[in-house]
Amino acid sequence: MASSMRISRLLSRSILPASTTLFSRGGSGALGTRLNKYSTAAAIEEPIKPTVKVEHNQLLIDGKFVDAASGKTFPTIDPRTGDLISHVSEGDHEDVDRAVAAARKAFDHGPWPKMTAYERQRILLRAADLFEKHNDELAALETWDNGKPYEQSAKIEIPMLVRLFRYYAGWADKIHGLTVPADGPYHVQTLHEPIGVAGQIIPWNFPLLMFAWKVGPALACGNTIVLKTAEQTPLSALYASKLLHEAGLPPGVLNVISGFGPTAGAAIASHMDIDKLAFTGSTKTGKVVLELAARSNLKPVTLELGGKSPFIVCEDADVDEAVELAHFALFFNQGQCCCAGSRTFVHERVYDEFIEKAKARALKRVVGDPFKGGIEQGPQIDSEQFEKILKYIRSGIESGATLEAGGDRFGKSGFYIQPTVFSNVKDDMLIAKEEIFGPVQSILTFKDLGEVIQRANNTKYGLAAGVFTKNINTANTLTRALRVGTVWVNSFDTFDAAIPFGGYKMSGHGREKGEYSLKNYLQVKAVVTSLNNPAWL
Repeated sequence: MASSMRISRLLSRSILPASTTLFSRGGSGALGTRLNKYSTAAAIEEPIKPTVKVEHNQLLIDGKFVDAASGKTFPTIDPRTGDLISHVSEGDHEDVDRAVAAARKAFDHGPWPKMTAYERQRILLRAADLFEKHNDELAALETWDNGKPYEQSAKIEIPMLVRLFRYYAGWADKIHGLTVPADGPYHVQTLHEPIGVAGQIIPWNFPLLMFAWKVGPALACGNTIVLKTAEQTPLSALYASKLLHEAGLPPGVLNVISGFGPTAGAAIASHMDIDKLAFTGSTKTGKVVLELAARSNLKPVTLELGGKSPFIVCEDADVDEAVELAHFALFFNQGQCCCAGSRTFVHERVYDEFIEKAKARALKRVVGDPFKGGIEQGPQIDSEQFEKILKYIRSGIESGATLEAGGDRFGKSGFYIQPTVFSNVKDDMLIAKEEIFGPVQSILTFKDLGEVIQRANNTKYGLAAGVFTKNINTANTLTRALRVGTVWVNSFDTFDAAIPFGGYKMSGHGREKGEYSLKNYLQVKAVVTSLNNPAWL
């Protein structure tokens, strides 16, 4: 419990003393004074060379690292520079077939589902210990391939990876059915059985956390897995999978395919011998995945998709605290969060003050090489995302929003973008409607709760929301009225292992993390046995 609380505090930005946070809140803090606003020093210096080496860049099938059947590879690049990190084996449908065959064999004939739950638990706990031991290597791979600050990877995300695996290890021997009374002389029990071979497709924004969200519950329930990494960030999951096998995971239980969505991803989604599918990514791709699953063997699908989350600052807010939390809600992880607070609704009574302070905070945000100490924001993931974000910024300017800060690339190389703030944003502007997935804060004004509830809910998404208020009645009104899967009150991005996460509407189906996630990987079987002259019913 203590470990969970520590990690939860690191991942949230509740209103806590500055000493409890990893990153500067600006102002008189050390980071705010050490580097000037939008300092290009960190971006134009020679990039810091990571200490980790890429040891695994092949596919993992049946417990072995192997080349793709086609022999093809693709480059994974350093978003700080656009330079090559490594060539990675490019899996396609033939490799998916090999991986599924290995997973099917491991499920139908291998030891994993037949192990005692306690034995599976011990393997998951050993894996968590190895993740913890290799924290620095995993964090360096994550930052090198993704561009997020190393301090974030090493102090937040790898510890959460460890916590998630320990959490699901704890569930392994606590999954059980029920004895059910029936109207007649019958003994009725329910069995909770592993669903079989799970296909899993994870995104690039949080590679190892999404690995844990999916692999952890599937393994705890006794399933086998074929997992596709995002083509932008294949390296850390391969390293983590090697550690799982070092912990004693049998061959074929976890198979990892690196490759592209239209080939490897589509092959997994449409495979007739995969029993369950889980996908995290964009709503557009989620629709394709769901259709492929339905057209093949009608496999059940868990979807965690996009969002356009409201962050509501009420009139009683402490503006300084609200500005800092709203800043974190949007800019964390370079703005590349599905649940980012990307529509900042501010009550009209505090709007002008909020705008000035939000602008000042953005100008103090420290951008640069994510391997450098004290950096708050690294580069975007790749050139495609970089150009997409700049296109949305141009759209905001052209549609009449006021550009308060940023609005351009940062530095001369890599995929860095200035922290950008827009005021006078209207609901019908693209920057207020569509998921930007970048460091662009859109600030809107509102008059009363009824208005902001209607406007906050007027979106196809329903992933998350933030509420900032001192009034418990206001908080209760908003938490019940907002049609989203998670509402954070005076906090944001609190991702404890036990808290379920998922969306309403076009933000997805099902829940990940917590006890709810286990249902994704279990079948319920009713067993009814006739009783002969029972002593009781």
